[in-house]
Amino acid sequence: MRVLLVGAGGVGTAVTRIAARRSFFEAMVVADYDPARAEAAVAALGGDARFHAERVDANDETAVAALLERHACDVLLNATDPRFVMPLFRAARTASATYVDMAMSLSRPHPERPYEECGVKLGDAQFEDAVEWEKAGLLALVGMGVEPGLSDVFARYAADELFDEIEEIGVRDGANLTVDGYDFAPSFSIWTTIEECLNPPVVYEADRGWFTTAPFSEPEVFDFPEGIGPVECVNVEHEEVLLMPRWIGARRVTFKYGLGDEFIEVLKTLHKLGLDRTEPVAVGDARVSPRDVVAACLPDPATLGERMHGKTCAGTWVKGVKDGAPREVYLYHVVDNQWSMAEYGSQAVVWQTAVNPVVALELLAGGAWKGAGVLGPEAFPAGPFLDLLTAYGSPWGLREQ
Repeated sequence: MRVLLVGAGGVGTAVTRIAARRSFFEAMVVADYDPARAEAAVAALGGDARFHAERVDANDETAVAALLERHACDVLLNATDPRFVMPLFRAARTASATYVDMAMSLSRPHPERPYEECGVKLGDAQFEDAVEWEKAGLLALVGMGVEPGLSDVFARYAADELFDEIEEIGVRDGANLTVDGYDFAPSFSIWTTIEECLNPPVVYEADRGWFTTAPFSEPEVFDFPEGIGPVECVNVEHEEVLLMPRWIGARRVTFKYGLGDEFIEVLKTLHKLGLDRTEPVAVGDARVSPRDVVAACLPDPATLGERMHGKTCAGTWVKGVKDGAPREVYLYHVVDNQWSMAEYGSQAVVWQTAVNPVVALELLAGGAWKGAGVLGPEAFPAGPFLDLLTAYGSPWGLREQ
């Protein structure tokens, strides 16, 4: 396997550090718009000859396709933010390469009823091309990070191994992370966080299909494992709700994120001021995106590891019936920032995101996962993935509720 990794930020760099310990691939080309970032990611690996740095504009489909062909890469792993999903998705198709991403094509709210009806849903643009990918015998594995990604694998495992009928699947994400020296310092891309938190959240119900609610709706307190404890979680737009019902039978699917009151108030203020907008505005002679300005003013999440303390938890809560009796479980994956920094030099949130696509690539390379079309993680057997994740030194857990 020869991989083109596009994006050498926090997650992309963590991908290289995790992959460097594995032998399943022949080469990994690390490409970024900023060549210094790609070169730094490669240099940190201590001379591993499988890695090579390049510069590429993720928005330039022709250049990305040419880079895939020049290095004879058969896989494109997208580690950029969701703005670049479609050009990279199309470039992989042009070059007849397998495509893997960790977030899907962007949504657009319903123009008249944004908090009741879906407009363009996450991933719609990619699923529109599913037949063409399948006809070509090519695979686009979409939503293969941690959430979406591992959370979807958990749902598949629950459906296959733990339940006869599923009433509800609810992805629940929480953490007790703190960052020394900052009053406000998100542990993940603020651009992506704004996108998913301020868009209308999507909920799925079998008798209604997909529909939307207001941002931060249906608050609940969820007790997270391994010392994290109770965290208030709210509805947030996320890919799992759009992916799981395509392959798993459940009467209801939700995604709730433990944001905290302060984070929610900051996001609401950004929205009130129009600083969440992506369309450029005039500032003197220049035109800039307000959201890009917000991102530039905040610290790079990849640089916060030394100041961070605590754990992050990604997981999938499932309620249903097994052998005629009610059952309720939480399948989860916890990463301690102290461990990920000591072991990989990557902060917990980006490391937890990065490990899952590397596991998926190894399964694709070995043939344990295979397919054609535009497929989510739910379309593949969960057991091999969870076994390999544990073999990577990062075990998962299951708690009866």
